[in-house]
Amino acid sequence: MANKLKIINDPVFGFMQLESDLEYDVLQHPYVQRLGRIRQLGLSNFVYPGAMHSRFSHSLGAMHLMSEGLRCLRQKGVHISNTEATGAKIAILLHDIGHGPFSHVLEHTLVDNITHEEISLMMMERINSDLKRKEEQTMWQRGPLDEAIGIFRDEYPRHFFHQLISSQLDVDRMDYLCRDSFFTGVQEGRIASERLLKMLNVVDDRLVIEQKGIYSVEKFLVARRLMYWQVYLHKTSVAAEQHLIMILTRAKELARSGKELFCSPALRYFLYHQRAAEDFEPHSEALDQYALLDDTDVLSAIKTWMSCDDKVLRLLCRTFTSRQLFRGRLLTAPLTDEEKQVLAEHYAKALGISEEEAGRYMFVEHVSTSNTYSEKDDSIDILFNDGTVRDIAEASEILDLKALTRKPKKLYLFTFREPVN
Repeated sequence: MANKLKIINDPVFGFMQLESDLEYDVLQHPYVQRLGRIRQLGLSNFVYPGAMHSRFSHSLGAMHLMSEGLRCLRQKGVHISNTEATGAKIAILLHDIGHGPFSHVLEHTLVDNITHEEISLMMMERINSDLKRKEEQTMWQRGPLDEAIGIFRDEYPRHFFHQLISSQLDVDRMDYLCRDSFFTGVQEGRIASERLLKMLNVVDDRLVIEQKGIYSVEKFLVARRLMYWQVYLHKTSVAAEQHLIMILTRAKELARSGKELFCSPALRYFLYHQRAAEDFEPHSEALDQYALLDDTDVLSAIKTWMSCDDKVLRLLCRTFTSRQLFRGRLLTAPLTDEEKQVLAEHYAKALGISEEEAGRYMFVEHVSTSNTYSEKDDSIDILFNDGTVRDIAEASEILDLKALTRKPKKLYLFTFREPVN
């Protein structure tokens, strides 16, 4: 029998260990292995060349931090059964499994009215069914991932498990800040993840941070704010995303009009057919095809479409491949209809395309926004030495509540960069 208790060497956290056969079996499922072919940061490598790490490595890192966090809680007397620990670790391992190619970029481009979280849940249910069928001769009467799914959906009786997966101070955010700052080289994103985990405790079934960890929480929030504007919402990264969205939107339009385009069978399924939330179920064809999609499908299609006889698609693909990305500039107000008409006329004349095509594909307005802390979500609670619990927004001496919860917006105009002959 194969040894399933593996040790994995990670460049961010060092050695990480799989501690049960079930963790190994889930990790080997094709849905999980697919994450190795999807970049964690989408198109950020256009700005930070080292940002080539995958969602697979992020999921492993988050599972490692979950294991460390549970160990710290156990040391403080919080009772956590082995079944609960395994369920929590698998839930965080699978939390991003529903992401499509280039992560958030294509979430609403290829499929309508469904989020990656909803697809993640369907994939978890499918894996649960697959493993249950595989092990039907064993002692498992219920699905082996039932606890993990309950924790993921916040239906498990002990709420703090879900907080470890999805809250304003969860192991998902801890890993992506550590990992993304490491691979981009943006030092401002570094956080004290080990100290944060050691400061965890549970009060009334809610996660809290002990008082002496308050400075690490403050650093965490500042790091997250800086990473969003310096990495995740970097103007060039967003420009690349808008460029890619235009490519796939044009490809979908051509496909729906009957034009034959080269693409993989999985990408073809979504280009040539309108697929929405109602098409997705745990055992549906839509989910099967979605599970075959990764970054490679999109990149290989774009390389081929560089020679397409449709001029708009050809121009978009050639400039994207050669990194002649959309040019972005900040706007103080949305474009007027007259300004849009001037731009459409300019690109129509310069590129030899129709004004309608120029207006739809050669420029776009986009709003980038992010907030550091939300009063509406689970608060980050600080446990003081006298036993009282206070929200970090009230407990911190240096963080201003209004600044924390403010949601700044930047309105950009992204325009096609005309190739230089």
